[in-house]
Amino acid sequence: MSTRAELKVRTALIADTHPIANLIQLSPQVHRHLDWRDPLGWIGTPPFFVLESQGQTIAALGCPPDPPSIAWVRLFVNSGKIAPEKSWELLWNSSREELKKMGQYVAAAIVIKDWFHDLLKASGFASQQSIVMLERDGGNPPSLVLENQVTIRSMRTFDLPAVAKVDGLAFDLLWQNSLPVLERAFPQAIWPSVADYHDEVVGYQLSTRNSLGVHLSRLAVHPSWQGKGLGYALVADLIQKAGKSGITHLTVNTQNDNAESLALYQKLDFRETRDRYPVYQMEV
Repeated sequence: MSTRAELKVRTALIADTHPIANLIQLSPQVHRHLDWRDPLGWIGTPPFFVLESQGQTIAALGCPPDPPSIAWVRLFVNSGKIAPEKSWELLWNSSREELKKMGQYVAAAIVIKDWFHDLLKASGFASQQSIVMLERDGGNPPSLVLENQVTIRSMRTFDLPAVAKVDGLAFDLLWQNSLPVLERAFPQAIWPSVADYHDEVVGYQLSTRNSLGVHLSRLAVHPSWQGKGLGYALVADLIQKAGKSGITHLTVNTQNDNAESLALYQKLDFRETRDRYPVYQMEV
């Protein structure tokens, strides 16, 4: 085990990409944010730090803000050469100080693996809600009913600024997708679609293909159109497209305290699984 005197925290550089990639592949403790962007792509955007022992990279932590004022823990990886509590303490203290210099932020993390809970709690993070998973497997496709003069069409690159605007209005800041994030998400999506009303984007969905089926990654409706069946129509359209391609298994996640979202998915025959992922937050 390394002693504290041998340990050095410094800003991650592009030259650290390969060592950090090796850590991600080989380390026993790896936290990766559920993100459209590979965590290595955030190197060079602060705060992103590595921990060295005798010149060797043994841990890394990155939490660059996006959207503004929200700093998700996008990567924490510990090689096991020192206790995760020690590497997290050193790296998080440096990250927190960097965030303080940059402004006022909410730091947040979605915990996928149990070992990460105690590290966050010890640093003052608190869990206020959880992510719940739902799935739909088979069944008859829902009927597609649209409001008068509303159409659903394939999303195009030129739609992304309008899509980002809808996203910003539809979600609290913690859950918003910025335009740069959406620009990265769009090429990865399968059957991305928007709802149009008189050539104005009033809703959208982004989904991804995986080995089990399709995951509905994002659904947003302009606040003035919420409660009018537009979200239902966007998901129904997706289910129909998937069915025509022979895909019957769909998944989605939402917050456990988002009653409207849960009701919508249950109406579309999604059922909750046992998977729960706590969301931790703290003000910096």
